Amino acid sequence: MTSESGGPRCDRGAGDAAGHPAPTENDQLRRFAGIWCRAVHPLAATTMTPDEFEVYLLPLAHRLSAALRGSPFETEAAYAVGAALVNAQCTEPEALPAILGVIDAHLVSCSSSAELPDAPGHERLAEEDARARCVRLQHALAAGFVRELRKCERDEQEAISRAALAARTEAEKALHASEAKFQAVFEGAVIGVGIAGLDGEVLVVNDAMARMFGGMDFFRPGRNVTEFVHPDDVPGAHELYRELVSGERDHFRIEKPHYRDDGSELWTNLTVTLLRDSSGAPQYQLALAEDITEHRQLRERLRYEATHDELTGLPNRTLFLERLDQVLAAGADAERFGVCYLDLDGFKAVNDSLGHVVGDRMLKAVAERLQRCVKAPDELLARVGGDEFLALVTGPAAQADGAGLARRMLAALAEPVRIEGRELRVRASIGVVDGRAGEIGRAEVLRSADITMYRAKAAGGNRYEIADADSNARVIARHSLTNGLPSALEKGEFFIEYQPLVRLTDGTVRGAEALVRWLHPVHGVLGPDQFIPLAEDTGLIVPLGRWVLEQAARQAREWRDAADDEGEPLRVNVNLSPCQLSHPTLVSDTVAVLESAGLCPSALCLEVTENDLIGADESALRPLRQLADLGVDIALDDFGTGYSNLSYLRRLPVSQLKLDRSFTRGMQRAPADPVDVKIVEGIVSLAHTLDLAVTVEGVETAVQAEHLRGLGCDTAQGWYYARPGPPERLHTLALADAS
Repeated sequence: MTSESGGPRCDRGAGDAAGHPAPTENDQLRRFAGIWCRAVHPLAATTMTPDEFEVYLLPLAHRLSAALRGSPFETEAAYAVGAALVNAQCTEPEALPAILGVIDAHLVSCSSSAELPDAPGHERLAEEDARARCVRLQHALAAGFVRELRKCERDEQEAISRAALAARTEAEKALHASEAKFQAVFEGAVIGVGIAGLDGEVLVVNDAMARMFGGMDFFRPGRNVTEFVHPDDVPGAHELYRELVSGERDHFRIEKPHYRDDGSELWTNLTVTLLRDSSGAPQYQLALAEDITEHRQLRERLRYEATHDELTGLPNRTLFLERLDQVLAAGADAERFGVCYLDLDGFKAVNDSLGHVVGDRMLKAVAERLQRCVKAPDELLARVGGDEFLALVTGPAAQADGAGLARRMLAALAEPVRIEGRELRVRASIGVVDGRAGEIGRAEVLRSADITMYRAKAAGGNRYEIADADSNARVIARHSLTNGLPSALEKGEFFIEYQPLVRLTDGTVRGAEALVRWLHPVHGVLGPDQFIPLAEDTGLIVPLGRWVLEQAARQAREWRDAADDEGEPLRVNVNLSPCQLSHPTLVSDTVAVLESAGLCPSALCLEVTENDLIGADESALRPLRQLADLGVDIALDDFGTGYSNLSYLRRLPVSQLKLDRSFTRGMQRAPADPVDVKIVEGIVSLAHTLDLAVTVEGVETAVQAEHLRGLGCDTAQGWYYARPGPPERLHTLALADAS
């Protein structure tokens, strides 16, 4: 069996069908080194034999494999491997792509399939994580390769400079002492040497210089160095030349391009020195030139590969950040800039269901469409992750331009992508950030774009959002709370307050609703509306809900034990979330909690919101029926806030309705709103007909309580009676009723 890259697949396991042991890490990496050697050795200028080169590569393979599985993940080893390959003379232009290709095709499989030790500092990786790490190792290796290659070039240039200095010294001595001696040095130099007058006319060049430019015909009589101007000359090159021929400086050195007569381009490392006569007056200019065309091409190729995405050909994160840094480093009068951060919605599902080959083809198609949206010279599009793209726009109307670019990109992705006969719909979420140089840093730009993009996702996706500080602050706070939730339960940061439930006929306390709070170490006391949705999103609501039920049941038992045996025991109401309703252990957990607390089921009431039960089928209602059969009361909370269908009440296992406060606000003053009175009167009549008790939430005034008592409501809760508080206060209220 072979991998997608065409090489053998390193299957992990205890052994093969014949009972042979599974390959060890050393076996796999020795095989990897062999593949690496066969791919790279024919392209390298190394003096090592293939066997010697394979031995040289083996420890490098070990270093890459260890880095791939290292914890924490580091890329320094890949930098060192890149440098080691340069030191082994793997410097031909074709060598680096071959090196990176073998790593891309074989490193992950050979590092993950062998029987590897579970040693400290190593971890087993999912294939997607390993592939992402492998890409980063390739980038680091290429960077180390380029850095070492540049160092070698600098060393060579320094040697050439020393040779040039020696040549200049010898040339000056020859001019002053012996024409014959100078001629010998001039003709025998391995680098190009030329002499021109102060007016720029070329007087003589040696054979090495002539060969660089395609022959001696290039330096035909009357040729002037001022004709060698090139559009890519470094800024200030003309000023350096003027200072030299005027005697203001003795020499200068630059990398300079030239056009040959056939139109081809030559790059030279050029040193120009002023030669003076015996009195010190400027007389000639001496040029020493080294042909660096091949080095330049290799450097540009490495630079391209290090700054562009291999799959799509777009600029990568490195190049995008360089460009962004240039914009941010501009002066105070710089134009504004805008950044669009695009992430495909649901792309992981494409990879998981259709495979990475289809996913890659989809990414290429998306990149082509997005690239067509970025046409202006002040716009840049980059692929910075698996399905993530960043776009940069600059100009006085950056925000408008950024929003316009976001709209164009969404429009470009509106048509489905057709791959292998399938039509795949593409959706994307985009965050747009604008700013001005000097007002915002790179890290803040990227963080704001990231947060704004996730705001677009949270709003349903396939849209763009524009960054604003308040919205970003809310997202950051939400993220902080989400991260703190798991440890908050372990650290005991949650506590419960109880709000009394009062019987309207006599004003006595008959129970309380348990309301969970979070004592956050930074944000203080948080109400359930601030963290319950986060707990539901993260799945923590199930253990948190069980904890609340345990605490409430234990408290109800303490109230019962502290009260006289005579009289009705206090009931405790506990809210259930939709996640708890659908959890398979809801019934068993509730029974276990009641038994542990020694609490009678009738002392517990579970509150479920009306919206959670709309459209519920029999299987969804079964846990509530089982609890109701055990004697647990079920209350329908926030009744009237959903798309209420009163007929469905007959099939629900509920014994109480909790009427939402919105229906009774009109009764807070006298006279009461007649419409509210009629609605509540009808609901109470229907509930009592169905043998359902009615509890009213949000009672705030005595007038309101009196209206509700007159309409026949059974119990009420609200600030008129008491705000939520510690359990001791509820017990005090209950004792006061008894007295």
